[in-house]
Amino acid sequence: MTHIDAGAELDPVHPVPVPAPAADGGLTAAEVAERVARGAVNDVPVRSSRSLAEIVRANVFTRFNAIIGVLWLVMLFVAPFQDSLFGYVIIANTGIGIIQEWRAKKTLDSLAVIGEAKPTVRRDGEALEVSTSEIVLDDLIEIGPGDKAVVDGECVEADGLEIDESLLTGEADPVVKQPGDPIMSGSFVVAGGGAFRATKVGREAYAVQLAEEASRFTLVHSELRTGISTILKYVTWMMIPAAIGLVITQLVVKSHDLKESIARTVGGIVPMVPEGLVLLTSVAFAIGVIRLGRKQCLVQELPAIEGLARIDTVCLDKTGTLTEGGMDVTELRPLNGSDETYVRRVLGSLGESDPRPNASLQAIIDAYPDAEDWRCTESLPFSSARKYSGASFSEGNGESSTWLLGAPDVLLGADDPALAETERLNEQGLRVLLLARTTGDLDDPEVAHGASAAALVVLEQRLRPDAADTLRYFAEQDVRAKVISGDNAVSVGAVAGKLGLKGTTVDARHLPSDPEDMANALDEGTVFGRVTPQQKRDMVGALQSHGHNVAMTGDGVNDVLALKDADIGVSMGSGSEATRAVAQIVLLNNSFATLPDVVAEGRRVIGNITRVATLFLVKTVYSVLLALLVVCWQVEYPFLPRHLTLLSTLTIGVPAFFLALAPNTERAQPHFVRRVMRYSIPGGVVAGVATFATYLIARHYYTGKGSLDAETSVATLTLFLISMWVLAIIARPYTWWRVVLVASMGAGFLLVLAVPWLQDFFALKLVGVTMPWIAVGISVVAAAALELTWKWVDRRVPA
Repeated sequence: MTHIDAGAELDPVHPVPVPAPAADGGLTAAEVAERVARGAVNDVPVRSSRSLAEIVRANVFTRFNAIIGVLWLVMLFVAPFQDSLFGYVIIANTGIGIIQEWRAKKTLDSLAVIGEAKPTVRRDGEALEVSTSEIVLDDLIEIGPGDKAVVDGECVEADGLEIDESLLTGEADPVVKQPGDPIMSGSFVVAGGGAFRATKVGREAYAVQLAEEASRFTLVHSELRTGISTILKYVTWMMIPAAIGLVITQLVVKSHDLKESIARTVGGIVPMVPEGLVLLTSVAFAIGVIRLGRKQCLVQELPAIEGLARIDTVCLDKTGTLTEGGMDVTELRPLNGSDETYVRRVLGSLGESDPRPNASLQAIIDAYPDAEDWRCTESLPFSSARKYSGASFSEGNGESSTWLLGAPDVLLGADDPALAETERLNEQGLRVLLLARTTGDLDDPEVAHGASAAALVVLEQRLRPDAADTLRYFAEQDVRAKVISGDNAVSVGAVAGKLGLKGTTVDARHLPSDPEDMANALDEGTVFGRVTPQQKRDMVGALQSHGHNVAMTGDGVNDVLALKDADIGVSMGSGSEATRAVAQIVLLNNSFATLPDVVAEGRRVIGNITRVATLFLVKTVYSVLLALLVVCWQVEYPFLPRHLTLLSTLTIGVPAFFLALAPNTERAQPHFVRRVMRYSIPGGVVAGVATFATYLIARHYYTGKGSLDAETSVATLTLFLISMWVLAIIARPYTWWRVVLVASMGAGFLLVLAVPWLQDFFALKLVGVTMPWIAVGISVVAAAALELTWKWVDRRVPA
C-alpha cells in the first residue's frame, strides 16, 4: 500500500489528501555542533534528585546542628574531651546521612537514565533517538501518541495531531494542531502524529518556567515529614525557657566553679535536641529507595514510598497492568455476508495506515499483510475518547472506501444483532473490535452514524502471570482494588474474574456525573469499563472525596490526568513518556508484582520511624522536665554531657538505627504526631520524675567531698534503667536479634561500671550499696508505672 505523495492529484471521491511529510530533513551535524557551542541546548536539571551540594547543605545546616555546634565549641574550651563527645556523634550522624542520601541519589539517577524517554529528532534526513538534554534549538522533533513535548516549539507537520495541554492550562479537551500552531512543553499527544521545531529549550521552555515558579516539583504529601517538622517546632519552643532557666540557675544562683557550671548547663541543653530523628528518617527513606532500586523500581520522590503504604484504594488500568501489552488475533468473523479475503485486505491496509499503532492494531498488523495496491488517502488516528480509528483508501481497482475500526458498542446501534455476539465473546474475557464501512467523512464527528458492520476481530489478551498474586496481596492487606478501563465492561470483568477479583462490573457510561453519587457507585462497584480519560480523573476525585487514599496505575496517555490527581501515581516503564513524567513511582521492569514490595518498604519506614521517634522524644521530654525541676529546686544539674552521651548512645542512638531498618509489616496508621506524643509525654514524665527523685534522695544521703559525683552516678543509673525499659517496650514483639540488641546495650553499660578506666572516663562510680539499690528500686517502680500508663493510653487516648 502506498501513501499519496505531496503534489499528487486528489482522489475524485475523497478530496481531502493525507498531509504529506514536509521535505525537511532537520538540522545538519554542523548546525547541531554550532548550537551546542553557543549553549542553545536543553540543559534542564534532572528531576530525580538534588545535587551533592544540596544534600550536604540540607544535612549540615540544620537548626539543631547550629545549636549543638555552638555548645560543642564552648565545651571544647571549658571541659574535658569526654564532655564534648556529643559533638563528634553529631558529625558521625551527619556524615552517615550524607553518604546514605548520596547513595540514594546515585540509585535514582541511574534508574532515571534507564527510564528516561528518548525523543526522536530528525537530523541530516534521518530519525535519531537522543536524550532530552541533547536536544538543541531548531531541532525537528517527531511526536506520536503518548509522547510528551519536552521543549516549546512550532508545529511543522500534523497528521490528525491532537495535543492535551491539561497539565499546563487545566483545559481537559485535546487541542487539534495544524502546521504553524505553537506546541508547549509539558503537553502530550493523545492522537495522531507529526513533528515540531524547537523554538525554546532549557530554562526558557514554558513547562520549566511553570515548574520552577511552583517550587519546581509538586512533592508528595508526607505525614512523617510534616509531623516531624511540627514536633521539632514544639521542641524548640520548650527548649528556650528551659535552657534560659538552666543557664541562670547554674551560672548565677549556684556560685560553683565556672567551667563546671557551664559543663552542667550544656549537659542539660544538649539532650533536649532530638538530633538523630531527622537523620534516621532521611536514612530510612534513602535505604528504601536503594532497596527498591535493586528491583528496578524508580521512586521519583522519596516520600512516595510512604504515600503508597498509606493507600487504601488502588485503581488499576487493565491494559499493561493486569494484562501484558501484546495481543493476538484469535478469530475473524465476517458479518452481513462480507468476503473474508476482502476483509483481510482492509485490515492489512488499516494497520499500515497508522505509523504508530497501539497494541490492538499491532496484533492486526502481525496477523494480516498489507495490500500493496491500496493507497491511504486520509487517516483518523485512534483516540481513547472516541474509541475508534479510521482510514480512507483508494483500492487497487480504482474504487474508494472509508473504514472504521473500534469498539462495537460505540460504532453500532443498541439493537444491532452483532452486539449480542460481541457480548458473548466479552464474557469469555476476549477483546472484540468491529470493522465497519462508512460513507461519511473522517473529519465529521458523526462519521460512525450509519456505519455498516463488516467483521468482528477477536483478540486475546495475555494475562500477566503475577497479576493474580498481587491482587490477592492487596485483598489480604485490606486495600481495595478498582479496575478502571476504556475497554468493554463485560470483557474487563471477565479478565478480572480470571485473576480472582470479585465484585460488581459497571459500564462507566451509565455512571452519574454528580461527584457524590459517583463516589457511592465507586464504593459499590469493582470493575468499570468504557471509562473515558476525563472520567478516570473524576473517579479518582470522587474516591478522594470519601476520604480514600488513592493510588492509580497506568501506562497509557489516557491515564495521565488520573495519575496526576491520584495521591500516588504509578507508571509502567514501558508506558508513554507523559505517564512516566507525572508518576511518582515508575516500575521499570513493567511488573505489577513490584507494587507489594513498594507497599512493604513504605510500611517498614512508617512503622519503624514511629517506633524510634518515641525513643527520641521520651529523651526530649525528660530533659526539659529535669531542667525545669532543677530550676525550681535551685540545685546543680545532675549530669555532665558525657553521661547523657553514654545514655543516648546505648538506649537511643545504636538501637534506633537497627530498629529503623528492621522488617515491619504493620499497616500504616495516620496521625503520626498524636501517635508518637501520646507515648512520649507520659514516658518522659515518668523517667524525669523518677530520676529527679533519686537525685534528691542521694543529695540527702551523700555528704562531703565528692558527693556530687556520687549523686550523679546513681541518677545516671536510674535514668539508664528506665530508658532501657522504654527501649524494651519499643522493641516488642521480640525476635532473637531484638533480644540480643537490648541485652547488648545493657552489657555495654555494665562494662562501663566494671572497667576502672571507663569509670574515670565517664565519671561514673557507684558509691556504697544502699543508694544504688534504692536507685534500682525506684527504676522498677517507674518501669511498672510505664507499663500501666502506656496500657491506659492505648485504651483511653485515641491515636
